[in-house]
Amino acid sequence: MTDIEKLFHEYLDYLEIEKNRSLKTRENYEHYLNVFFKETSVKKPSDITDSVVRSFRITLARKEMKKITQNYYIIALRNFLKYLVRRGIKSLAPETIELPKVARRDIEVLDYKELERLLAAPKGDSLRVLRDRAILEVLFSTGLRVSEICMLPRYLDLARGEMSVRGKGEKIRVVFLSDSSKTAIKEYLKKRTDADEALFIGVAKSGKPLGRIDPRTVQRLVDSYARKAGIAKRVHPHELRHSFATDLLINGADLRSVQELLGHANISTTQVYTHLTNKELHEVHEAFHGRRRKKDEE
Repeated sequence: MTDIEKLFHEYLDYLEIEKNRSLKTRENYEHYLNVFFKETSVKKPSDITDSVVRSFRITLARKEMKKITQNYYIIALRNFLKYLVRRGIKSLAPETIELPKVARRDIEVLDYKELERLLAAPKGDSLRVLRDRAILEVLFSTGLRVSEICMLPRYLDLARGEMSVRGKGEKIRVVFLSDSSKTAIKEYLKKRTDADEALFIGVAKSGKPLGRIDPRTVQRLVDSYARKAGIAKRVHPHELRHSFATDLLINGADLRSVQELLGHANISTTQVYTHLTNKELHEVHEAFHGRRRKKDEE
């Protein structure tokens, strides 16, 4: 094992144990850094130079990789270099690596009529349909990420209508269930005959339970019901999270509260939703601005 490989594995342990990062974060960083080490063939920390990093960035760019994806690799590398600084090991200074600016992605949300059609799309009373209806209702009621909804426990206190969720960075937050989502969960659980402790499980075509549901299944079912609801564009579960956030803001919720409900570490992440309420602000401006002048003109 080379010097860099030993430090690499120690860094991954540091992420998981000292920094309390999730197993998924560890896996992602392991992937990004493995690609860097494979492409550059560095053997020791001093081998990581400005020219090596620049060459690696050119390699990523030539793979026609999106800028934001390229950034994930560079962020992982910078954090590894910060770890080396913490350990007193000489290598390239992390602050010398700049991230390219990435244009802010437009956030797509469903309009309210589309959302209503999507939530009403699951028809029938089979276990699978009842599960799907409950998943859609919970996604919109809570703003949960796909990974978070897959990890929900079966035994919830539905009377309280709230639950604790462990999100990114192992941070725990409280989310709340609407009346319609509680009803959907109750109807779904009545149909369950298995003893699995997961709230949402996979269901075979035969109706046989298949254990805890996975994110890919949730993505497929959301897109499938969107098509059934007559929504032309492809719909991802995250759009329900976006709709949850914008619905709160449009109806008067403050940004800090929405930040807490979404589990964002920084409010700047939540602020990207504010531009989506511009239509509502325009209507307010149109209704109330310059009213005295209009009266004078009359």
